[in-house]
Amino acid sequence: MSNEKLINVVLQGALGRMGSEILATLCQETDLNPLAAIDKMAKVESLELPNGSSIPISTEIDDVPDTTDVLVDVTNSEGAQKAISKLAPRGVNIVVGSSGIPESTYMEAEYLSKKHNVGIVIVPNFALGGVLMSHIARLISKYYDYADLTETHHEKKIDAPSGTAIAIAKAISEGKGVSMNYAPTENETIAHTRGGQYSGVNIHSVRLPGRVAHHELVFAGPGETLTIRHDSIDRSGFMPGVVSAIHAAVNRPGLTVGLEQILDI
Repeated sequence: MSNEKLINVVLQGALGRMGSEILATLCQETDLNPLAAIDKMAKVESLELPNGSSIPISTEIDDVPDTTDVLVDVTNSEGAQKAISKLAPRGVNIVVGSSGIPESTYMEAEYLSKKHNVGIVIVPNFALGGVLMSHIARLISKYYDYADLTETHHEKKIDAPSGTAIAIAKAISEGKGVSMNYAPTENETIAHTRGGQYSGVNIHSVRLPGRVAHHELVFAGPGETLTIRHDSIDRSGFMPGVVSAIHAAVNRPGLTVGLEQILDI
């Protein structure tokens, strides 16, 4: 019989597509116990799980049980910030998988995690391939002067560009050490056709039904291009990363940013 300690997990954003996938995963992991759920759209007080059991669900973060070990947030930047400010002082470890986290929230997470000796893990992308893409981009960037990045997500994603796209662009900038070359356009007939720009990296955001998460990076040099692409075709691909982040939150006090820190990439 396993001597692993059972980790009580509360999920914020439980009624969304990502939340539903996480709940199914929690039910399959022997050392993770889905304890309760939070969702602002909740209309009932109980949520049935895929394994046939049920857990309490509330609209308020203040209703998180005292026995919670980890809260996983997959809502938005506001929900993540509220979880950090309210739960870290209560000794609850936190995993944030929400998009568009501002710098102020990272600073607050670092301060509160140290003050209250809790683990806060903020993950722009739970997909292993997405993390490896950032790592490879950092290594390659010093050999090229131009880079163009296109990210495609489902039509309900609330932010643009994606957190993963920003992480990739930052990795390129860090690897290069200077800004990439940006080729200016003399006459942009339709505004923003060239997309956004981060340190010389062009970033284009596409929002379409039927997509999950897709990132394509093209490096260019004289007479050649090098393309790196990662596709998340189903949310099940994020689940190993979610599980790893939950374990890291319990075992790594302080702020951890990115799955690459957990995987020692």
